[in-house]
Parts: sequence; C-alpha cells; structure tokens
Amino acid sequence: MSVSFFFKVILVLLLLFIIFNLGRALWSMVRGDSSVPMSRFLGRRVLFSALVVILLLLVLALGIISPNPRPY
Repeated sequence: MSVSFFFKVILVLLLLFIIFNLGRALWSMVRGDSSVPMSRFLGRRVLFSALVVILLLLVLALGIISPNPRPY
C-alpha cells in the first residue's frame, strides 16, 4: 500500500467525520437539545477542516502528492 493511497484514505475519513459533526450540530439545533451544546460539534468541524488543510499543505510540500498542473 503506497503512502499516497494511505493519505487519501485518511483524508476521506476526515471529510466523512466533518460531515458527521455537521449533521450532529444540525440535529442538536433542530431538537433544541441543551445537554450537549451545538458549538461543540461545530468546533470539531472547524478543527478537522483546519487539520485537512494543514495535512494537504504538508503532503504537497513533501511531494507525496502533486497538484494538477493544468486545472482547467
């Protein structure tokens, strides 16, 4: 298994976790549940979004993945 594939799997799992936390925040907002604040789920979403961006920049800098040279 290559490092590039491993990174892509990690990235997809992080993105799924971000969507899951966004859904939990929506569910908390709709139900009006005050036992767990909605900001906890939104904060996790922001934290993991920042982690995804940092990981992408790190992997690009290390040369593990390469950007598309012609984006259009």
